Amino acid sequence: IESAASSALTLLWDDLPPWRRDNAYILSGYRRTSNSYLVSLSSVLHLHNETVNIWTHLLGAAGFSAAGLLLYRAAAARYASATDADCLVFACFFAGAFLCLGMSATYHALTNHSPAVAKWGNKLDYTGIVLLIVGSYVPAMYYGLFCHSDMMACGLSMIALLGVGCLAVSWLEHFRTPAWRPYRALMFVGLGLSGVVPILYMLATEFTYAQLNERMGLNWVILQGALYIFGAFLYAARWPERKWPGAFDIWGSSHQIFHVFVVLAAASHLYGMIKAFDFHHTGLGSQC
Repeated sequence: IESAASSALTLLWDDLPPWRRDNAYILSGYRRTSNSYLVSLSSVLHLHNETVNIWTHLLGAAGFSAAGLLLYRAAAARYASATDADCLVFACFFAGAFLCLGMSATYHALTNHSPAVAKWGNKLDYTGIVLLIVGSYVPAMYYGLFCHSDMMACGLSMIALLGVGCLAVSWLEHFRTPAWRPYRALMFVGLGLSGVVPILYMLATEFTYAQLNERMGLNWVILQGALYIFGAFLYAARWPERKWPGAFDIWGSSHQIFHVFVVLAAASHLYGMIKAFDFHHTGLGSQC
C-alpha cells in the first residue's frame, strides 16, 4: 500500500460530483470516479480515504472465516456432546459476520464506480448489517433460552420479522426517500434492541444476572452493544473530523473508527458465545 495518498489518483471535496458528497469534513483523498469495476477494485492497493474502511472489514471477514473453521475443529475435539444445533447457531453468527464485513468492504471499494453501483453497494451494506444483527442473536437466544423453547421461538421470530422489515426499507426505493429516513432509523434501532426483550423477561422471571451471564455470556453481549453504540455515535456525530476538518481524511475518521468498533463488537459477541457454549456443554447449561 502506498505511503501517501497520490494527488494524481485522488480528488478534493470541491472536485466531487453531488452523488459522491457525504461527509463535508473529509476534505481530500477521494478517488476519481472510475466507471470500472477493475479500476475501483484495484484501488484497494492504493492509499485514499476509503482504504482503512475497506481493509478493516476485509481483514475482519477473513478473520471470522478462519475463526469459524478453528472453532469447529476445536469444539468437535473438546465436546463429544456438541450437536448439529450448536453448529447451526454458530454458523448463523459466522455467516452474518462474514457477509456483513465482506459486503461492507465491497461497498467501500466500489463507492467511486458510478451512481447506480454506489446505490447498489449501499443496499448491500445495509443488508450486511441486518444479517450480522440477526445472526448474532441466534446463538445468544439458543443458549440463553435453551430451557424455554416457546420464548426462544418468540424472540427469534420477532428478530427475523424485524430483519425482513429492515431489508425491505433498505432495498425498496419507496422507503429510501428522505421522508422515510426516521422510520428506517427506528426499524434498525428496533432490530438492534429486539433481543433485549426476552433477556429482560428472563431476568425478571427466571434467572439472576449471574445465572444468565453464565448461560449466554451476557457481559460480552452487553460489551458488544456498547461498542456498537459508541462507534455509531461517533459516526453520527462525524467526530473527530468535525472538530478538525481535513486532519483525518486518510487516517482516523469517524467512519473508520466505527468500522474498527464493529469488528471489536463482533469479536466480543463471539467470545461470549464461546463461553456460553462451554457452560452449555458442562451439563449445567443444558439441564432444564
